Amino acid sequence: QVQLVESGGGLVQPGGSLRLSCVASGFTMDYYPIAWFRQAPGKEREGVSCIASTTEYAHFVGGRFTISRGNAKNTVFLQMNSLKPEDTAVYYCAKGRLDRCSMDPADFASWGQGTQVTVSS
Repeated sequence: QVQLVESGGGLVQPGGSLRLSCVASGFTMDYYPIAWFRQAPGKEREGVSCIASTTEYAHFVGGRFTISRGNAKNTVFLQMNSLKPEDTAVYYCAKGRLDRCSMDPADFASWGQGTQVTVSS
């Protein structure tokens, strides 16, 4: 059974950093695109970053975030630096259906439960 579990969210001041983790079971992450999405209250879910044979980032990331695979099997990280209040959202990781990265939620088959990120002073 495919399962994705996110962790690492929390409350951080503007300009601070967080590292989100996504641990998977039931499949091998290396063989699939893995993406981070986020959803703020009243807004649609949007793609943040994706890793496959390449990496992709949403325009609003602006060089502040880094997606990577962990040395341990089946873990993907999202390092988030220089956080802004507008980054506040629930962050989800997801397993892709395709063989390449995408920022479209419809291209992702399995989702974690999400982790809350709140950026506030």
